[in-house]
Amino acid sequence: MSSGVSPRGSSSTVAVVGGGVIGLSCAWRAASAGFTVTVYDPAPGSGASHVAAGMLAPVTEAVPVEPEVFALGAASLRRWPDFAAELASAGADPRLRTGGTLAVALDPGDRAELDRIAEQLSRMGRAVEALSGRQVRRVEPSLGPQVCQALSVPGDLSVDNRALLNALLAACRGAGVQFRAQHCRQLPSADVVILAAGAHSAALHPTLHRAIRPVKGEILRLRCRPGTLPPPSRTVRAIVGGRRSYLVPRDGGRLVLGATQREVGFDTDVTPGGVRELLTDAERALPALAEYALEEAVAGLRPGSPDNLPVIGELEPGVLAATGHHRHGILLAPLTAEAVLALLRGEAVPGVVGPAAPARLACGPPVSGDTSDHSYRHSRVARSAP
Repeated sequence: MSSGVSPRGSSSTVAVVGGGVIGLSCAWRAASAGFTVTVYDPAPGSGASHVAAGMLAPVTEAVPVEPEVFALGAASLRRWPDFAAELASAGADPRLRTGGTLAVALDPGDRAELDRIAEQLSRMGRAVEALSGRQVRRVEPSLGPQVCQALSVPGDLSVDNRALLNALLAACRGAGVQFRAQHCRQLPSADVVILAAGAHSAALHPTLHRAIRPVKGEILRLRCRPGTLPPPSRTVRAIVGGRRSYLVPRDGGRLVLGATQREVGFDTDVTPGGVRELLTDAERALPALAEYALEEAVAGLRPGSPDNLPVIGELEPGVLAATGHHRHGILLAPLTAEAVLALLRGEAVPGVVGPAAPARLACGPPVSGDTSDHSYRHSRVARSAP
């Protein structure tokens, strides 16, 4: 796939708007390649990336699998071990876990969904092992008696999202990236601007205004206390009455529990209903967590797109998009940064990124509704909406 961007020399200036996992990954790769990079964000390392659970699981994330979304996720997953190793050398350890995923079912209807996951995995050549409830409790003793069936998916990975953000910040600073603690209400001055402001990207360019919307997700962070069973050693995806719940272990006996999904604009309040939903479903799979300490309840805004694909590519000369990753921002960070670096160099991006090009976005009414509360405004160049 042709990039459509004129080749840039290493002396070119690059402004990255947004300091989440996508913006920081792009900034690190660009600065390491010799570009002069500045990140614009009032609180880099925050936002949706700070709230995420860090699962790297393109197949078990959703069934049925959307082929183009899966292809992006699978391609990026293959890049993650090297990405994490390079990041550990350049910044700090992002705490990549390679223990895999357990997908568990709690009633006959849920077992049918588990069978669909197994079928998808088989068609895609992924190794999977079916376990009975008794077998899975031998593997993970903290799982409760209602768990009646499970799939062990060894190829899935996870990463500590906050350790990852700290590592990226350190790697960026080590590579010479400069940081400006400000909101961009217009595009900053640079040879190339990369829009990686997550759900707020919509207000910075007309094409994104018609495509990117906020999708609220609430998560809980818990810690086991003395006398309670520890969290499972690997990610557990529980199907409870047809609903999805995930439990992702962290160091120190901690557990990330998520996630709700709400289309409520830019609301980031944590609601009692959201907390109750998360705890009710997760406690059926892991009864011990009722005695855990609740350390944090927080909500973030995922940047959604109409077709669940991110937007990666040229919006206009000198303006690139790297946004709209929805639930897959951390998973897709290595591939997105690789594609953006190719665009900066005027090279072809990996072919699998082709479907994510901005040109696919159809003109139509904005999907995000009123943008009056957006943090950013687009005013670099007067232009009419496409």
